[in-house]
Amino acid sequence: MQTTEFGRLTRWVPRICLLFSLACTTTAACAGDGKTRNVVLITTDGLRWQEVFTGAEKALINKEHGGVANVAEIEKRYWRESPEARRQALLPFFWTKIATEGQIYGNLTAGSSSQITNTMKFSYPGYNEILTGFADPRIDSNAKKPNDNLTVLEWLHRKPAYNNKVAAFSAWDVIPFVINRERCGFPVMGGWERLPEPNPNPRQQLLNELIVDTTRPNDAEVIDSFLFQAAREHLLRHKPRVFFVGFLETDAWGHAGRYDHLLTSANTVDQYIQRLWELMQSMDQYRGTTTLIITTDHGRGSGLVDWKNHGKAIEKAEDMWMAFLGPDTPPLGERKNCERVTQSQIAATLAALLGEDYHAEVKHSGAPIQDVLPDQK
Repeated sequence: MQTTEFGRLTRWVPRICLLFSLACTTTAACAGDGKTRNVVLITTDGLRWQEVFTGAEKALINKEHGGVANVAEIEKRYWRESPEARRQALLPFFWTKIATEGQIYGNLTAGSSSQITNTMKFSYPGYNEILTGFADPRIDSNAKKPNDNLTVLEWLHRKPAYNNKVAAFSAWDVIPFVINRERCGFPVMGGWERLPEPNPNPRQQLLNELIVDTTRPNDAEVIDSFLFQAAREHLLRHKPRVFFVGFLETDAWGHAGRYDHLLTSANTVDQYIQRLWELMQSMDQYRGTTTLIITTDHGRGSGLVDWKNHGKAIEKAEDMWMAFLGPDTPPLGERKNCERVTQSQIAATLAALLGEDYHAEVKHSGAPIQDVLPDQK
């Protein structure tokens, strides 16, 4: 009897192993395939691909078309003769670190297209597409309506491995509605509001006081420096595995027609990203196991007027960019002459980097970008 039972067991073991293997190979990435255990998704609102890939635009560094207060200073800081030198002056972390160790998509002049799939070309539809993996035609305004769609952040948070390990901090006060804070179950900060921390430490308490005491440029968008410090402190205290951080001044200064401030805010966001990356590499949980995804919610127009604007009527505002840096992403640098990628692919790519198959469950989402994932061969 013992011999018979053992024989049956030995016949079933290979079958079980085969089924497990097939289950893994049908997903975008299996848990354990890669080194990534944490993902930080960073957006800088409305930053054009033109600045990312070619740096400051000469025609806008003036008072008439760019609202530049000190032309000589801005030219000294950001103008160089070649686009490669200009973009590195503007975004040094991008073009020294990510361009050598990660991947950057969206330089149309180099045959790399990165586009939104929604037709609105403004923020709520864009953030919905980033976070859910699909365009929703019902979302046709920036109105503060709770999103019916489940974001990849909430989808992950419902899994035991990520429960209480997800957070979202944004400078824009509509993001809590995009993520549906009332339903999602994890900390969300948006705009000029207190930090989502029931027991603030002294630094967080100071931030809460500054948020109350500061004269607001507008009521919807907290300044990026406050947002960065709030996100940094949450990272240190709670060590989320999935973290969304959304900066906004690159869009706000574009709408204000201040090209000087737009360039400075883009340069500052680049510094914030570098500081977050270096901080995480100094921490045991994040060192060597963290991937950054960096992108924007929409593009903008071109020319002397339309650079300030985006929206359904603005030509080419569907063109955007995205970047990846982490232990599993092959270091292909600036992508050239490659297949088009879309904003709708970000959600599934984020999940796949963690070994989770969001696309299989949310079939109308964009598929993961295979080139940034661990080699499955």
